[in-house]
Amino acid sequence: MRNTTRRAVLGAGIATAGSGLLAACSKDGGSSAAPSDAAPAGYVSPDGPEVAAAEARRRPGPVREVRLTATAAALDLGAGRTVRSWAYGDALPGKEIRVTAGDTLALTLANHLPEPTSVHWHGLALRNDMDGVPGLTQPAVRAGASRQYRFAVAHPGTYWLHPHAGTQQDRGLYAPLIVEDPKEPLAYDKEWVVVLDDWVDGVDGSTPDAVLAELSRGMGGMDHGGGTGHGGGMDHGGGHGMTHTSASSKGAAARQASTASPSPAGPPRMLMGATSDVLGGDAGDVAYPHYLVNGRVPEDPQTFTARPGDRVRIRLINAGGDTAFRVALGDHRMTVTHTDGFPVEHVQTDALLLGMGERYDVLVEVKDGVFPLTALAEGKKRSALAVLRTGGGTAPGADVRPRELEGTPLTAAALKADRAVALADRRPDRTVTLRLSGSMAKYDWAINGRKYAPAQRYPVGAGERVRLVFVNDTDMWHPMHLHGHTFALPGGGPRKDTAIVLPGKRLEADFDADNPGLWMIHCHNVYHAEAGMMTVLGYRG
Repeated sequence: MRNTTRRAVLGAGIATAGSGLLAACSKDGGSSAAPSDAAPAGYVSPDGPEVAAAEARRRPGPVREVRLTATAAALDLGAGRTVRSWAYGDALPGKEIRVTAGDTLALTLANHLPEPTSVHWHGLALRNDMDGVPGLTQPAVRAGASRQYRFAVAHPGTYWLHPHAGTQQDRGLYAPLIVEDPKEPLAYDKEWVVVLDDWVDGVDGSTPDAVLAELSRGMGGMDHGGGTGHGGGMDHGGGHGMTHTSASSKGAAARQASTASPSPAGPPRMLMGATSDVLGGDAGDVAYPHYLVNGRVPEDPQTFTARPGDRVRIRLINAGGDTAFRVALGDHRMTVTHTDGFPVEHVQTDALLLGMGERYDVLVEVKDGVFPLTALAEGKKRSALAVLRTGGGTAPGADVRPRELEGTPLTAAALKADRAVALADRRPDRTVTLRLSGSMAKYDWAINGRKYAPAQRYPVGAGERVRLVFVNDTDMWHPMHLHGHTFALPGGGPRKDTAIVLPGKRLEADFDADNPGLWMIHCHNVYHAEAGMMTVLGYRG
């Protein structure tokens, strides 16, 4: 078995996404004030000397330059379905970016969208002023402007990028970011990157902003008529600290507020009756018309090819807005090697579950024939599909359900961190308790009873071992994501940056405060986050 070099297999250098770039590149994307101007005193600023010192310790290496264009695009989902959306260039997902750990990534974003945007590097421990949260770590990149993101990439693994501005991530604005290990210990013949998504934008007039407007009215008594208390209406903290709700959000809210019937903002998308024992009950809020693997509907799937006996590394990324996916490869078992970029003790499974924002790497020794790679939308009775072909045979149908999906899927709770990345035993210096609150009735999702406000911080100190205690007081599950760090799950569990917290349950996670700045913690359900389930950890200055 040979250890194939991924850079040779997938092409040398860095992929360039998008068709053009504005000639001018302003330092701040054209905003009038830096985020630190309004920051409460006593906290490390995102562009402060502590951040610069931490970046220097990462020893930035060779520079990999990338140009990325966020633009309106017509996207072909397959089977004759074309939608108008926003994307990175004209591809869905956006073109893969691939670097090596130790490199410096220098990416210039050109914003050809009609509203401000940003780029967040999901899962990376990077310098704080490059984290891509408008109003907290950077000004938003204005429509027609551009910005360079430049930072050292310290850790190998499977990551991805997306905006952190309103509901933009639930359009086509996402792309894989693969950081290769210069000392890769795994041996495999092929590598596939598989991005899972739930899709609504541009279908029958729907937009994510319109979906948020519908959900924000709540479902108490099925009264879709006006506000719903402190979580209702459009007062949802949208834009992640931007100073106003975007014009598109306002327009969607006005259209949806008038009627629940089909309109220029699309038909109703609130999901009723989706349940999952694995997720503890309610599976999600949104009835998506399509579920995708690498931008393709199951009626016209992507086909991966290999030879019988090949050992294949599959990097799975859940880029969805509101959907957990249960993934299986028909007639195969998968060996889980990594989650959220970090290695784990190898475990075999028939199927695994990915919440929004989670990533898993698996190894599979492929058999002879044609097999479905199915991503079941957990609790929603629909699925996404890709096909593995190593020989002759008829391709599976769009609604195929491999028997491997029938059992209980593997989750992070079944994994142990690889010894090389396990956190050393240490008592926590600080405990931060985050109570998750809210309901579908009022759509008033929050943390510790407070909707997101950039100035609300939970202090931590550099060098501390911090214990996060997530207490889910709601009837729904929440994939909670920490920016700029990875935490360890209890009992020698895996290193993660995104973890599912089940309804009525408590989850403890420890991390070392070794990356100064202001860092978001939020639910990675796009709509829960925009309703207010976000907050900030701030390093004390």
